[in-house]
Amino acid sequence: MAEADDNRLADEAAQAEERRERVVEIVRESIVASADHAFRRDRLLAWLALSAGAGLVLAIPFALRAGAEFFLPTTTALVIAIALVPLLEWMERRGLPSGLAALSCVLLFLTVANVAIASIVVPATDWFALLPSRIAQIRRNLSPLIDLYSAFERFIDQTMGAIMRSSASSARTVRVESPNSLFDLVATSAPHAIVQMVFATLVVYFFLSGWTRMRRRTITSRGSFSSAMTTARVIQEMVDRTSAYLATITLINMSLGVIVSLVLWFVGMPTPVMWGGLVAILNYIPYFGPVAAAGLLGVGGLMTFADLGYALVPAAMFVGLHLVEANLFTPLLVGRRLTINPLLILIALSFWSWVWGTTGALLAVPLLIIVKTILDAAGRPDIAGFLFAEGTFTNGPDDEDSTPSAPLGR
Repeated sequence: MAEADDNRLADEAAQAEERRERVVEIVRESIVASADHAFRRDRLLAWLALSAGAGLVLAIPFALRAGAEFFLPTTTALVIAIALVPLLEWMERRGLPSGLAALSCVLLFLTVANVAIASIVVPATDWFALLPSRIAQIRRNLSPLIDLYSAFERFIDQTMGAIMRSSASSARTVRVESPNSLFDLVATSAPHAIVQMVFATLVVYFFLSGWTRMRRRTITSRGSFSSAMTTARVIQEMVDRTSAYLATITLINMSLGVIVSLVLWFVGMPTPVMWGGLVAILNYIPYFGPVAAAGLLGVGGLMTFADLGYALVPAAMFVGLHLVEANLFTPLLVGRRLTINPLLILIALSFWSWVWGTTGALLAVPLLIIVKTILDAAGRPDIAGFLFAEGTFTNGPDDEDSTPSAPLGR
């Protein structure tokens, strides 16, 4: 009897153990299924976020281009204001009220900009007016090249003449009204340009006058001390990097413009100050600006001097000076603290030039510095990690690029 009870108890214990193992297995399978479901849901949400982000990135350039009348002066004003922040803070440390310091910065910038524009635009109009009368001289200087391609030119002219004659009977003439003079062109575009300039000036002033309060409010509104310190560090780095780049490059470009003006004055080039200012402005555009400056100097030399060899001297001298500046002085003054991937510079130049033209090319590097500073602090989306692993964000400072860097602006 006792043996039967023992067997029964053993069977019940075995059945209880079996039920327990079954329950454990069911719970384990439920946990695994729940985790797999949560993982799939997170991946789906991440994929939707990535798709929405990609769509937003693709839409932003067209929005910026379509809304250039608003975004271009606003962005230009913000970049100028950020560059003037160190001067504003210097004035405020010496007791000037924020409004008066901001007004002083704006007036100083407008004075310098107007002097620079006047020294370039006024002589440039004379050069444009002189160009039609100097085309014959340019052709004489370039006569060897013209003779080399004269056969090809005649072939093109004959072909286009035959096409035009065959389509003349069915062609419809469209008359396009154009300004009769430079004064008409300025008169038609001046109101729009004046409105944008006034708007940008007001943006710069109000940004600078409220900078100290805005920065303090942004930092003190953080939820913790560490986030407040991070915000303060990012704001300061953005201002320091942008203003340091613009100040350094402005000093380099002004020095290069002065040297070019002296050299051109020595070789007898008319309006050397205008050419020096033009070189200084175009040198803000990395890679392509110096090429455009050399081309313009070449055209100016061909318009001025009758001998082909002497006509190319201004462009050749500028190329030599630029090579010395870009390979010696710019790396020495800019240093490794302001370096960036050359591929990013080219992409930024191409993007902003397509969006906003020449002004966009001038703003490309400062905007790249601002965006890169923010992304380095906030973290960049780890797209490769999301697609092939479980990554989400990478932190810029901990994850330096292995691609060779180049000094900003060159």
